Amino acid sequence: MVVTTAKWTIYEYHRMIAAGILDDRHVELLKGEIVEMSPEGEPHAYFSTEAGEYLSRLLGDRATIRQAKPITLPNNSEPEPDIAIVQRLGREYLEHHPYPENIFWVIEYSDSSLDKDLQIKSKVYAEVEILEYWVVNLKKRQLVVFRYPQNGEYADSSTLTVETIYPLAFPDVGVSVNLIVSV
Repeated sequence: MVVTTAKWTIYEYHRMIAAGILDDRHVELLKGEIVEMSPEGEPHAYFSTEAGEYLSRLLGDRATIRQAKPITLPNNSEPEPDIAIVQRLGREYLEHHPYPENIFWVIEYSDSSLDKDLQIKSKVYAEVEILEYWVVNLKKRQLVVFRYPQNGEYADSSTLTVETIYPLAFPDVGVSVNLIVSV
């Protein structure tokens, strides 16, 4: 027996949200599938909040730091990354969540969701050509950096624990890896 799952469009997903169907569920849409999100433990909440504040101070008016807010992607995905560094479009975000062309890079903090973030979400983000994607491995206090999407995957990945990283969108801004992974 072959099982075929029902796929959902972003429009259908938004209709479910508006109807209250998903009110009691912590979910996101990934490639047309509604996926449960892992509960956020204390380390996850602490580190992602501190990193968001650090990036906000570091980037100032050059970008908006959105924490745990949806982004809308054309591959029928609407993930809620822990941090999305996006263009400052102000009130335009009343009409839509950031699209790929509005996104400088995204960051996920991972403990129990590490496999999903490294494998599934990296492909979701690479497919829509988000230039850079960072995953913080909370267990090992490491930053996994994915860059240069090609053919639905990132062409380059590296793992950092210390040092300074220069985001592709802001090559003049040095980000302390230590302040991202273990504030």
